[in-house]
Formats: sequence, structure tokens, C-alpha cells
Amino acid sequence: MTNEVKTKRRKTRSLEYSDSVWGYAFIMPMLIGFLIITVLPVIMTFVYSMTDKNMMSRTTNFIAMDNFIKLFSDKTFRSTMWQTLEFTVLLIPSNMILTLGLASLLKDKFKGCGFFRTAVFTPVVTSVVVWGVLWKYIFQTDNGLINSVLKMMGITGPQWLMNLKMAIPISVFVTLVKGLGMNMVIFIGAMLDVPEDYYEAAELDGANKFQQFFKITLPNIAPSIFLVLILTTIGSLKVFGQVKALTNGGPGTSSYVMVFYIYQMAFQSYKFGYASAASVILFLIIVALTILQWKMRKRWVFHED
Repeated sequence: MTNEVKTKRRKTRSLEYSDSVWGYAFIMPMLIGFLIITVLPVIMTFVYSMTDKNMMSRTTNFIAMDNFIKLFSDKTFRSTMWQTLEFTVLLIPSNMILTLGLASLLKDKFKGCGFFRTAVFTPVVTSVVVWGVLWKYIFQTDNGLINSVLKMMGITGPQWLMNLKMAIPISVFVTLVKGLGMNMVIFIGAMLDVPEDYYEAAELDGANKFQQFFKITLPNIAPSIFLVLILTTIGSLKVFGQVKALTNGGPGTSSYVMVFYIYQMAFQSYKFGYASAASVILFLIIVALTILQWKMRKRWVFHED
């Protein structure tokens, strides 16, 4: 091996090393932020879940699995889990059906299309708190918009947000309307990527619009449906802002969801260890459902790259 070749290799290695150093230097701020803001709190949550950490006490003791045992014997926590499940079961199908329908209607350009797309998407960029407070006033019993209109028609409106059976469905409705726009945009983008040749061939074979939608559109946008399904599931399990602004968990505990329960335990009762245990359970539920969805995708997402 000549000296010239050795020199070139040393220069190449030097350049590769320099590129690596600069690469790590540029990502280091983000990496440090990720470790401090995300990874460290997750680790500390697992640690605190096995302690009796309480902001009202100076001492913290290791109590192993006691918090988890207490949680599953707590009627409020068990009902909270069922209400979170109810929220998720109501939100996901309605969200998927409506967003697919809106995307099908608004994917083609027509007069006023931009206005309707903007109208559907605007709630996405609206603050969760503002959105929740707005709908709280709309659903107010005495001076709310809905009951005021019903009163003009001679109808006495119900106590929307004070009804035990309506608190969760109303929270689902408010969350649904707020999130439609984002999923609609994802589906519109996916639908526009489906080759027109498929539809032309289907028309020649006599397929109507419904047959084209179910036989061509849905299979071709399956990866996007999978993405939206995962995001919507995680979002429904982590819902908090809408419930806090609308019902504050009431009436009673009828609209408690997991994150709201964790908030109550941590920042109202100051039971950080107990709240951390509930957070760990929620984390494990989300991970388990995500893995399950990931495994099941092979049955209906047929053209992944």
C-alpha cells in the first residue's frame, strides 16, 4: 500500500469522524431535552409508583406494589377505567366514519371547497381550554345556546352537563368535533395518492361509487387508516382538557377519565406515589393496545413498503 493511499484513507477517516462529531453536536440539544423532559420523568414515574411520596409529607418510603393493590380496590379508579373505555369506544368509530366521509366529500375541488375544509380544520388549531369553555356555555342549563333555542320553541332543555349519563357522551362529541380536521387532512392526502387508473378501470367494469370506495379507496389508504387509528386511540386514552373544561369530572365522578383521575390524585390530593401508579397503568395500557394494533395490522394493511 503506497503512502498516497494511506494518506487518502487517513483523510477520509478524519472527515468521517468530523462529520460524526458535528452531527452529534447538532442533535445534542434535542437529545438532552428529550432525556430530561421525556425519559427522566417516565423513569421517575415508575420509581414513585412504588413509594408513598406525598407533597404533604417530608418522608418518602418504599412500599413496593401497595399503590397498585389499592388502585384496583378503589371503586373510583375502577369506574374511571370503565368511563375511559366508554370514551374510547364511542370516539374511535365515530371519528373514523366521519373523517372518512368528510375526506371523500372534500378531496375533490369544487366551489367553496376551501371554505369547508377550513371550517372543519379550524377547531384543530383552537386551544383545548377555549374549545371546552365555549361548548360549556353552549350546553349550559339556564343560558346555554341550545337550551335558549329550545326555550324559544317552547321546550324545556335538559341539564346537559349535570346528567350522569350524558357527561361522557357530550365530552366525546366535543372531542370529536375538535379532532375531525386533522384526520380528515390525513385521509384527503391518502385518497389523492390513489391512482386514477384504478377508478377508471372500475367504472369500465360497472362498479358504482360505493363499490369503488370499499374495493379501491379503503384498501389503498389502509396505512393512513392504521396511523389515524393508533393516534385516535392514544388521544382518547389521554383525554383531559375537554373533560376538565366541560364537566370538571362531574357530576360527581361520572366523567372521570384516567388522566383526570391522575391529575386529581397528584395535584389536588398531593398523592404523587398513588398518581404515579395510576400513570404506570395508563402507560402500560397504551403500550399494550399499540402493540396489539401493530400486530393486527398485517391482516388488513396489505401494501406496506
